Amino acid sequence: MEIGYFTMPSHPPECGLKEGNDWDLQVMRWLDELGYQEAWVGEHHTAPWEPNPTPDLLIAQALMQTKKLRIGPGGFLLPYHHPAELANRVAMLDHLSEGRLNFGVAASGLPSDWAMFNVDGMSGQNRDMTREALEIILKLWTEPAPFTHKGKFWTVTKPDTMFDFLKPHIKPLQAPHPPIGVAGLSKNSDTLKLAGERGFIPMSLNLNPAYVSSHWDSVEVGAAKTGRKPNRQDWRLVREVFVADTDEEAWKLSTGDMMGRMMSEYFLPLLGHFGFKDYLKHAPDVPDSDVTVEYCAKRNWIVGSPATVAEKIEKIYDEVGGFGVLLVFGFDYKHKAEAWHHSLSLLKNEVMPRLKHLGSAKKAA
Repeated sequence: MEIGYFTMPSHPPECGLKEGNDWDLQVMRWLDELGYQEAWVGEHHTAPWEPNPTPDLLIAQALMQTKKLRIGPGGFLLPYHHPAELANRVAMLDHLSEGRLNFGVAASGLPSDWAMFNVDGMSGQNRDMTREALEIILKLWTEPAPFTHKGKFWTVTKPDTMFDFLKPHIKPLQAPHPPIGVAGLSKNSDTLKLAGERGFIPMSLNLNPAYVSSHWDSVEVGAAKTGRKPNRQDWRLVREVFVADTDEEAWKLSTGDMMGRMMSEYFLPLLGHFGFKDYLKHAPDVPDSDVTVEYCAKRNWIVGSPATVAEKIEKIYDEVGGFGVLLVFGFDYKHKAEAWHHSLSLLKNEVMPRLKHLGSAKKAA
Protein backbone atom coordinates (compact mmCIF):
# COMPACT_ATOMS: atom_id res chain seq x y z
CA MET A 1 0.00 0.00 0.00
CA GLU A 2 1.16 3.51 -0.85
CA ILE A 3 0.14 6.84 0.65
CA GLY A 4 -0.67 10.16 -0.96
CA TYR A 5 -2.63 13.35 -0.32
CA PHE A 6 -5.94 14.76 -1.53
CA THR A 7 -6.64 18.42 -0.89
CA MET A 8 -9.76 20.33 -1.95
CA PRO A 9 -7.81 22.53 -0.90
CA SER A 10 -9.62 23.23 2.37
CA HIS A 11 -9.14 26.57 4.12
CA PRO A 12 -11.39 28.47 6.52
CA PRO A 13 -13.26 31.39 4.91
CA GLU A 14 -11.18 34.02 6.75
CA CYS A 15 -7.96 32.67 5.19
CA GLY A 16 -6.53 34.80 2.36
CA LEU A 17 -6.17 33.13 -1.03
CA LYS A 18 -2.37 33.55 -1.14
CA GLU A 19 -2.07 32.53 2.50
CA GLY A 20 -3.91 29.30 1.72
CA ASN A 21 -1.84 28.71 -1.40
CA ASP A 22 1.38 29.11 0.62
CA TRP A 23 0.21 26.55 3.18
CA ASP A 24 -0.64 24.07 0.42
CA LEU A 25 2.85 24.55 -1.06
CA GLN A 26 4.44 23.94 2.34
CA VAL A 27 2.53 20.69 2.72
CA MET A 28 3.58 19.57 -0.79
CA ARG A 29 7.23 20.14 0.12
CA TRP A 30 6.74 18.03 3.26
CA LEU A 31 5.04 15.25 1.29
CA ASP A 32 7.96 15.18 -1.14
CA GLU A 33 10.55 15.09 1.65
CA LEU A 34 8.67 12.35 3.51
CA GLY A 35 8.35 10.13 0.44
CA TYR A 36 4.62 10.28 -0.22
CA GLN A 37 3.70 8.98 -3.68
CA GLU A 38 1.28 11.62 -4.96
CA ALA A 39 -0.91 14.66 -4.29
CA TRP A 40 -4.21 15.67 -5.88
CA VAL A 41 -5.61 19.24 -5.89
CA GLY A 42 -9.33 19.99 -6.29
CA GLU A 43 -11.12 22.72 -8.25
CA HIS A 44 -14.11 24.68 -6.91
CA HIS A 45 -15.51 28.09 -7.80
CA THR A 46 -18.19 29.03 -5.27
CA ALA A 47 -17.22 27.33 -1.97
CA PRO A 48 -15.45 29.61 0.54
CA TRP A 49 -14.24 26.50 2.41
CA GLU A 50 -12.75 25.07 -0.83
CA PRO A 51 -11.24 28.21 -2.35
CA ASN A 52 -9.22 27.12 -5.37
CA PRO A 53 -10.63 27.60 -8.89
CA THR A 54 -7.21 27.01 -10.51
CA PRO A 55 -5.52 23.78 -9.38
CA ASP A 56 -2.94 24.03 -12.16
CA LEU A 57 -1.52 27.29 -10.76
CA LEU A 58 -0.80 25.59 -7.44
CA ILE A 59 0.46 22.45 -9.20
CA ALA A 60 2.89 24.40 -11.42
CA GLN A 61 4.41 26.05 -8.33
CA ALA A 62 4.51 22.77 -6.40
CA LEU A 63 6.27 20.95 -9.25
CA MET A 64 9.07 23.52 -9.09
CA GLN A 65 9.45 23.01 -5.33
CA THR A 66 9.39 19.19 -5.25
CA LYS A 67 11.52 16.44 -6.78
CA LYS A 68 9.66 13.11 -6.78
CA LEU A 69 6.05 13.74 -5.75
CA ARG A 70 3.52 13.06 -8.50
CA ILE A 71 0.97 15.90 -8.55
CA GLY A 72 -2.25 16.46 -10.41
CA PRO A 73 -5.63 18.13 -10.40
CA GLY A 74 -8.14 16.03 -8.49
CA GLY A 75 -9.79 16.98 -10.65
CA PHE A 76 -10.33 19.56 -13.31
CA LEU A 77 -14.09 20.15 -13.55
CA LEU A 78 -14.52 19.35 -17.24
CA PRO A 79 -17.91 21.04 -17.81
CA TYR A 80 -16.27 24.42 -17.11
CA HIS A 81 -13.35 24.18 -19.56
CA HIS A 82 -13.15 24.19 -23.34
CA PRO A 83 -11.68 20.75 -24.14
CA ALA A 84 -9.12 22.00 -26.69
CA GLU A 85 -7.81 24.69 -24.35
CA LEU A 86 -7.56 22.27 -21.44
CA ALA A 87 -5.89 19.58 -23.58
CA ASN A 88 -3.14 22.04 -24.49
CA ARG A 89 -2.78 23.40 -20.96
CA VAL A 90 -2.53 19.95 -19.35
CA ALA A 91 -0.04 18.82 -22.02
CA MET A 92 2.12 21.86 -21.25
CA LEU A 93 1.87 21.14 -17.52
CA ASP A 94 3.00 17.56 -18.16
CA HIS A 95 6.17 18.88 -19.80
CA LEU A 96 6.81 21.26 -16.90
CA SER A 97 6.39 18.31 -14.53
CA GLU A 98 8.97 16.26 -16.46
CA GLY A 99 6.47 13.40 -16.42
CA ARG A 100 5.26 13.70 -12.79
CA LEU A 101 1.75 14.87 -13.69
CA ASN A 102 -1.44 12.96 -12.95
CA PHE A 103 -4.60 14.18 -14.70
CA GLY A 104 -7.67 14.01 -12.48
CA VAL A 105 -11.09 14.85 -13.88
CA ALA A 106 -14.48 15.38 -12.26
CA ALA A 107 -18.03 16.30 -13.24
CA SER A 108 -18.63 18.94 -10.51
CA GLY A 109 -21.23 18.46 -7.78
CA LEU A 110 -21.83 21.91 -6.31
CA PRO A 111 -25.16 23.49 -7.40
CA SER A 112 -23.62 26.95 -6.91
CA ASP A 113 -20.89 26.07 -9.44
CA TRP A 114 -23.54 24.72 -11.83
CA ALA A 115 -25.39 28.02 -11.51
CA MET A 116 -22.27 30.13 -12.19
CA PHE A 117 -21.54 28.24 -15.43
CA ASN A 118 -25.17 27.60 -16.42
CA VAL A 119 -24.84 23.82 -16.26
CA ASP A 120 -27.93 21.74 -15.46
CA GLY A 121 -26.44 19.36 -12.92
CA MET A 122 -29.85 18.14 -11.72
CA SER A 123 -30.47 16.46 -15.08
CA GLY A 124 -26.97 14.97 -15.25
CA GLN A 125 -25.79 17.41 -17.90
CA ASN A 126 -22.51 17.82 -15.99
CA ARG A 127 -21.76 14.09 -16.33
CA ASP A 128 -22.60 14.10 -20.05
CA MET A 129 -20.33 17.11 -20.57
CA THR A 130 -17.53 15.39 -18.66
CA ARG A 131 -17.67 12.30 -20.84
CA GLU A 132 -17.72 14.36 -24.05
CA ALA A 133 -14.91 16.69 -22.95
CA LEU A 134 -12.69 13.77 -21.97
CA GLU A 135 -13.35 12.04 -25.28
CA ILE A 136 -12.25 15.20 -27.15
CA ILE A 137 -9.14 15.72 -24.99
CA LEU A 138 -7.98 12.13 -25.47
CA LYS A 139 -8.62 12.32 -29.21
CA LEU A 140 -6.60 15.54 -29.49
CA TRP A 141 -3.70 13.83 -27.72
CA THR A 142 -3.79 10.51 -29.57
CA GLU A 143 -5.35 10.98 -33.04
CA PRO A 144 -2.64 12.02 -35.52
CA ALA A 145 -5.02 12.80 -38.39
CA PRO A 146 -7.07 16.01 -38.65
CA PHE A 147 -10.68 15.69 -37.45
CA THR A 148 -13.74 17.68 -36.47
CA HIS A 149 -15.74 16.56 -33.45
CA LYS A 150 -19.32 17.81 -33.54
CA GLY A 151 -20.78 16.90 -30.19
CA LYS A 152 -23.74 17.86 -28.05
CA PHE A 153 -21.78 20.53 -26.17
CA TRP A 154 -18.65 21.35 -28.18
CA THR A 155 -17.45 21.47 -31.75
CA VAL A 156 -13.68 21.02 -31.85
CA THR A 157 -11.43 20.77 -34.88
CA LYS A 158 -7.91 19.42 -35.09
CA PRO A 159 -6.88 21.24 -38.27
CA ASP A 160 -4.51 20.07 -40.94
CA THR A 161 -1.31 22.05 -41.55
CA MET A 162 -2.09 25.61 -42.68
CA PHE A 163 0.24 28.05 -44.49
CA ASP A 164 2.98 25.38 -44.55
CA PHE A 165 3.87 25.51 -40.84
CA LEU A 166 0.83 26.26 -38.62
CA LYS A 167 -0.49 23.06 -37.06
CA PRO A 168 -1.49 21.46 -33.74
CA HIS A 169 1.75 20.31 -32.11
CA ILE A 170 1.25 20.24 -28.33
CA LYS A 171 1.08 16.75 -26.83
CA PRO A 172 1.75 15.49 -23.30
CA LEU A 173 5.24 14.30 -22.39
CA GLN A 174 3.90 11.01 -21.01
CA ALA A 175 2.74 8.76 -23.84
CA PRO A 176 -0.03 8.47 -24.73
CA HIS A 177 -1.06 10.77 -21.84
CA PRO A 178 -0.65 11.24 -18.07
CA PRO A 179 -2.42 8.73 -15.81
CA ILE A 180 -6.08 9.75 -15.54
CA GLY A 181 -7.92 9.68 -12.21
CA VAL A 182 -11.64 10.11 -11.55
CA ALA A 183 -13.32 10.70 -8.19
CA GLY A 184 -16.62 9.08 -7.25
CA LEU A 185 -19.10 9.83 -4.48
CA SER A 186 -22.50 8.23 -4.99
CA LYS A 187 -23.52 4.58 -4.82
CA ASN A 188 -23.39 2.92 -8.26
CA SER A 189 -21.29 5.93 -9.30
CA ASP A 190 -21.41 6.63 -13.02
CA THR A 191 -17.97 8.23 -12.75
CA LEU A 192 -16.42 5.11 -11.22
CA LYS A 193 -18.05 2.96 -13.91
CA LEU A 194 -16.23 5.20 -16.40
CA ALA A 195 -12.98 4.51 -14.53
CA GLY A 196 -13.49 0.78 -14.90
CA GLU A 197 -14.58 1.09 -18.52
CA ARG A 198 -11.53 3.10 -19.58
CA GLY A 199 -8.89 1.81 -17.18
CA PHE A 200 -8.63 5.12 -15.29
CA ILE A 201 -7.57 5.48 -11.63
CA PRO A 202 -10.68 5.23 -9.40
CA MET A 203 -10.76 7.49 -6.33
CA SER A 204 -13.38 7.11 -3.59
CA LEU A 205 -14.02 10.22 -1.55
CA ASN A 206 -14.10 10.29 2.25
CA LEU A 207 -17.23 8.33 3.18
CA ASN A 208 -18.17 5.50 5.50
CA PRO A 209 -16.09 2.38 4.68
CA ALA A 210 -19.23 0.20 4.57
CA TYR A 211 -20.62 2.52 1.89
CA VAL A 212 -17.36 2.82 -0.06
CA SER A 213 -17.12 -0.94 -0.54
CA SER A 214 -19.92 -0.59 -3.14
CA HIS A 215 -17.66 1.67 -5.21
CA TRP A 216 -15.48 -1.21 -6.38
CA ASP A 217 -18.64 -2.88 -7.73
CA SER A 218 -19.12 0.18 -9.98
CA VAL A 219 -15.53 -0.11 -11.23
CA GLU A 220 -16.07 -3.79 -12.03
CA VAL A 221 -19.37 -3.10 -13.83
CA GLY A 222 -17.62 -0.54 -16.04
CA ALA A 223 -14.64 -2.82 -16.66
CA ALA A 224 -16.91 -5.68 -17.75
CA LYS A 225 -18.27 -3.48 -20.55
CA THR A 226 -14.87 -3.31 -22.23
CA GLY A 227 -13.46 -6.67 -21.11
CA ARG A 228 -10.93 -5.13 -18.71
CA LYS A 229 -9.76 -6.67 -15.44
CA PRO A 230 -9.47 -3.85 -12.90
CA ASN A 231 -6.64 -3.94 -10.36
CA ARG A 232 -7.39 -3.02 -6.75
CA GLN A 233 -3.86 -1.63 -6.47
CA ASP A 234 -5.07 1.30 -8.63
CA TRP A 235 -7.93 2.13 -6.24
CA ARG A 236 -7.42 5.25 -4.10
CA LEU A 237 -9.37 5.84 -0.89
CA VAL A 238 -9.54 9.38 0.51
CA ARG A 239 -9.77 9.47 4.32
CA GLU A 240 -9.51 12.00 7.14
CA VAL A 241 -6.32 11.06 8.98
CA PHE A 242 -4.63 12.50 12.05
CA VAL A 243 -1.80 10.66 13.79
CA ALA A 244 -0.30 11.82 17.08
CA ASP A 245 1.81 10.23 19.79
CA THR A 246 -1.30 9.24 21.79
CA ASP A 247 -4.95 8.56 20.99
CA GLU A 248 -6.02 11.40 23.29
CA GLU A 249 -3.79 13.94 21.55
CA ALA A 250 -4.95 12.83 18.09
CA TRP A 251 -8.62 13.12 19.15
CA LYS A 252 -8.07 16.63 20.52
CA LEU A 253 -6.14 17.82 17.44
CA SER A 254 -8.74 16.41 15.03
CA THR A 255 -12.25 16.78 16.49
CA GLY A 256 -11.25 19.77 18.64
CA ASP A 257 -9.43 21.66 15.90
CA MET A 258 -9.62 22.41 12.17
CA MET A 259 -10.87 18.98 11.10
CA GLY A 260 -13.79 19.28 13.51
CA ARG A 261 -14.44 22.90 12.59
CA MET A 262 -14.56 22.24 8.84
CA MET A 263 -16.88 19.28 9.35
CA SER A 264 -19.28 21.14 11.67
CA GLU A 265 -19.33 24.48 9.81
CA TYR A 266 -19.21 23.22 6.23
CA PHE A 267 -19.15 19.54 5.29
CA LEU A 268 -21.92 18.15 7.51
CA PRO A 269 -24.35 21.02 6.78
CA LEU A 270 -23.55 20.71 3.04
CA LEU A 271 -24.28 16.97 2.99
CA GLY A 272 -27.42 17.64 5.04
CA HIS A 273 -28.75 20.07 2.41
CA PHE A 274 -28.26 17.42 -0.30
CA GLY A 275 -29.70 14.58 1.81
CA PHE A 276 -26.30 12.89 1.61
CA LYS A 277 -25.69 12.18 5.31
CA ASP A 278 -26.46 8.53 4.55
CA TYR A 279 -23.01 8.40 2.94
CA LEU A 280 -21.46 8.81 6.40
CA LYS A 281 -23.62 6.31 8.32
CA HIS A 282 -22.49 2.82 9.30
CA ALA A 283 -26.15 1.68 9.14
CA PRO A 284 -29.16 3.15 7.27
CA ASP A 285 -31.32 3.44 10.40
CA VAL A 286 -28.96 5.91 12.09
CA PRO A 287 -30.84 9.25 12.42
CA ASP A 288 -29.32 12.26 10.63
CA SER A 289 -29.11 14.06 13.96
CA ASP A 290 -26.64 11.44 15.23
CA VAL A 291 -24.19 12.16 12.40
CA THR A 292 -21.99 14.63 14.27
CA VAL A 293 -18.28 15.43 14.17
CA GLU A 294 -17.71 12.92 16.99
CA TYR A 295 -19.72 10.25 15.15
CA CYS A 296 -17.64 10.75 11.99
CA ALA A 297 -14.42 10.72 13.99
CA LYS A 298 -15.33 7.40 15.63
CA ARG A 299 -16.85 5.70 12.59
CA ASN A 300 -15.08 7.13 9.54
CA TRP A 301 -11.94 9.05 10.43
CA ILE A 302 -8.57 7.44 10.99
CA VAL A 303 -7.27 9.20 14.10
CA GLY A 304 -5.09 8.00 16.94
CA SER A 305 -1.61 6.83 17.84
CA PRO A 306 0.42 4.97 15.20
CA ALA A 307 -0.77 1.60 16.58
CA THR A 308 -4.43 2.66 16.58
CA VAL A 309 -4.22 4.17 13.09
CA ALA A 310 -2.55 1.04 11.67
CA GLU A 311 -5.33 -1.07 13.16
CA LYS A 312 -8.04 1.21 11.70
CA ILE A 313 -6.48 1.21 8.22
CA GLU A 314 -6.23 -2.57 8.24
CA LYS A 315 -9.88 -2.83 9.27
CA ILE A 316 -10.96 -0.58 6.38
CA TYR A 317 -8.71 -2.53 3.99
CA ASP A 318 -10.43 -5.77 4.99
CA GLU A 319 -13.94 -4.23 4.88
CA VAL A 320 -13.59 -2.95 1.31
CA GLY A 321 -11.65 -5.96 0.03
CA GLY A 322 -8.33 -4.20 -0.47
CA PHE A 323 -7.11 -1.00 -2.12
CA GLY A 324 -3.78 0.38 -3.34
CA VAL A 325 -3.31 3.96 -2.12
CA LEU A 326 -4.54 5.78 0.99
CA LEU A 327 -4.98 9.49 0.27
CA VAL A 328 -4.84 11.74 3.33
CA PHE A 329 -7.55 14.40 3.20
CA GLY A 330 -5.93 17.83 3.46
CA PHE A 331 -6.81 20.37 6.15
CA ASP A 332 -5.47 23.81 7.03
CA TYR A 333 -3.29 23.44 10.12
CA LYS A 334 -0.97 26.36 9.49
CA HIS A 335 -1.74 27.55 13.03
CA LYS A 336 -0.37 24.19 14.28
CA ALA A 337 1.98 23.37 11.43
CA GLU A 338 4.29 21.15 13.48
CA ALA A 339 1.37 18.93 14.57
CA TRP A 340 0.27 18.40 10.94
CA HIS A 341 3.83 17.68 9.82
CA HIS A 342 4.22 15.26 12.74
CA SER A 343 1.00 13.49 11.70
CA LEU A 344 2.20 13.10 8.10
CA SER A 345 5.58 11.90 9.35
CA LEU A 346 4.13 9.34 11.79
CA LEU A 347 1.85 7.96 9.06
CA LYS A 348 4.79 7.41 6.75
CA ASN A 349 7.42 6.26 9.22
CA GLU A 350 5.48 4.56 12.03
CA VAL A 351 2.17 3.41 10.55
CA MET A 352 3.02 2.22 7.04
CA PRO A 353 5.75 -0.23 8.13
CA ARG A 354 3.05 -1.98 10.23
CA LEU A 355 0.92 -2.46 7.11
CA LYS A 356 3.48 -3.93 4.69
CA HIS A 357 1.79 -7.33 4.88
CA LEU A 358 -1.48 -6.02 3.42
CA GLY A 359 -0.29 -5.67 -0.16
CA SER A 360 1.59 -8.96 -0.14
CA ALA A 361 -1.39 -10.77 1.37
CA LYS A 362 -3.66 -9.40 -1.36
CA LYS A 363 -1.18 -10.35 -4.09
CA ALA A 364 -0.82 -13.86 -2.63
CA ALA A 365 -4.59 -14.22 -2.56
